[in-house]
Amino acid sequence: MPATKPLASLSLDLDNQWSYMKIHGDEGWESHPSYLNVMVPRALDFFGQRQLKITFFIVGQDAALEKNEQAIASIGAAGHEVGNHSFHHESWLHLYTEDEIEQEIALAESHIEKVTGLKPTGFRGPGFSFSPNVLKVLARRGYQYDASTFPTYLGPLARAYYFATANLSQAERQKRKALFGGFKDGFQPLKPYRWRMEDVAEQGKALVEIPVTTMPIFKIPIHFSYVLYLSVFSPAIALLYFRIALLLCRLTRTQPSLLLHPLDFLGKEDVPALAFFPGMGLSSDKKLNTLGKAIDMLREQFEVLPMGKHAQQVGAANLPRYEPRERYAPQEAAVWRA
Repeated sequence: MPATKPLASLSLDLDNQWSYMKIHGDEGWESHPSYLNVMVPRALDFFGQRQLKITFFIVGQDAALEKNEQAIASIGAAGHEVGNHSFHHESWLHLYTEDEIEQEIALAESHIEKVTGLKPTGFRGPGFSFSPNVLKVLARRGYQYDASTFPTYLGPLARAYYFATANLSQAERQKRKALFGGFKDGFQPLKPYRWRMEDVAEQGKALVEIPVTTMPIFKIPIHFSYVLYLSVFSPAIALLYFRIALLLCRLTRTQPSLLLHPLDFLGKEDVPALAFFPGMGLSSDKKLNTLGKAIDMLREQFEVLPMGKHAQQVGAANLPRYEPRERYAPQEAAVWRA
């Protein structure tokens, strides 16, 4: 093992119960049911035991509700980075106008900063929603990095599974048409890069993109929700799968940026309403046991940082630049608005 380990980053998308219900088309989401008072302390204890700091991408609507303030404030108090995960957590953010995106990001930003005392400098789109207009807004607002790209060929399969279990009208399905991306997203780069944006003149505003890492070469998902789903069948196979993914990252010199979700810390006994999610048949104890082994495996091989520190490190290098492209045809946004 070399004296200096390669870098990696770790983040958690703090999607709440209501946001999953909303995207799934379930009734009752409007009252914003929350599991943050259970999930956040459990996650903070998990990371505290390992003296590990990560990035929590927070939904602005949750920060705006008094019942969630204590849980969200505790994230910043524990020394973790906070990121912006939009205000309304709508996976059709890419269909918003630029002005609507500005309002969405600014509103989330203000509530997150009010509760945590920390101003987000990183963003991840809900459901990996992405558009050039989002990047423009982030650059104008002084964000350091985006983390919304998900380079995998399996987006259409994930979307098909989601539609098969969801309670959605045809119009609602149309809005979610780009959820998890398309097959062509598998051709996106795995390693960090900067966005080439002609209308942002200052070099300092060239956003760093840190993709959610998928398995090098094969581009299949390796973040922890997938590992835990495999553990339903065999924890040993799940951990072997993750070990192979880390080996390929090292062989290809890919600095993994891996993703957690709240349901990685919650079992069937915690949120019966979300039993339709893959892996929710497991108890929280079983999940935490497998998750702990996977995280420890990651830490043995990589220096794990919050995403902001990772972005600083890679941003100092001469990164390649890519032109942002729309994920949808312009007429689709017109249909959605009609």
